[in-house]
Amino acid sequence: MKLPSAWLLLCALSGQVQAQAPASARTAFQARCEDTIGQSVSVLTSQQNGYRIDNSYSYHGLSSMKGNRAPGSYVLGLTRTESRVMVGVQGRMLSDPASGYECVAPRLEVKLTYLPIVVYVGREFAPGTCAYREILAHELRHRDIYLDYLPRAEKVVSAALARRFQGKPLYAPAGQVRSLLQREIDSAWLPFIKAEMTKVERLQAAIDTPQEYARLGKICAGEVQSLIRPAKRQRNT
Repeated sequence: MKLPSAWLLLCALSGQVQAQAPASARTAFQARCEDTIGQSVSVLTSQQNGYRIDNSYSYHGLSSMKGNRAPGSYVLGLTRTESRVMVGVQGRMLSDPASGYECVAPRLEVKLTYLPIVVYVGREFAPGTCAYREILAHELRHRDIYLDYLPRAEKVVSAALARRFQGKPLYAPAGQVRSLLQREIDSAWLPFIKAEMTKVERLQAAIDTPQEYARLGKICAGEVQSLIRPAKRQRNT
């Protein structure tokens, strides 16, 4: 993860302070920072919000909702959700007029969530029919990928935060530490976490192969085609 240049300066300054004051010969200010304001802490949580099944859209409506797709193709079912990333920061800070530095032990609270997952099955397919069961089973594979991916993303982000902050106070010239920390969150951490969350879409795309679409079009002894053809003729009249 690439850090903003201003925060790289802060990191360098922090390293200089620590290099000048090893554990056996800490400056008074470093001792105050390390012994009184606590450690840097990253608290990361993830939350699932369940799912629901929606049969109110036609397969034409789902095809429009899907957006990018192969010409002439259609969508029998669809699974949709959106990820949300929230990052809050607090932390005690001390300043040292003599050196012109300040320190902070940041406490980052990161929350990863999905909006409730919606599993759509085209209304042409009645619940309980063979076609409905097959289409729903396909979409539930998409649902499961979302549910399984969230704890994986949490682990990756948590490890990255631990490597970055290492439980140590951060130092900067007086008046800069909070703004630099917020800048790092906005310009580095939020994009990094959002990018990690979007990686799930690669796993989703691996399910929707041409072979799988072809299989779904032929399932249940032609039941899908028998339901779609009348709807297509009606739409074209």
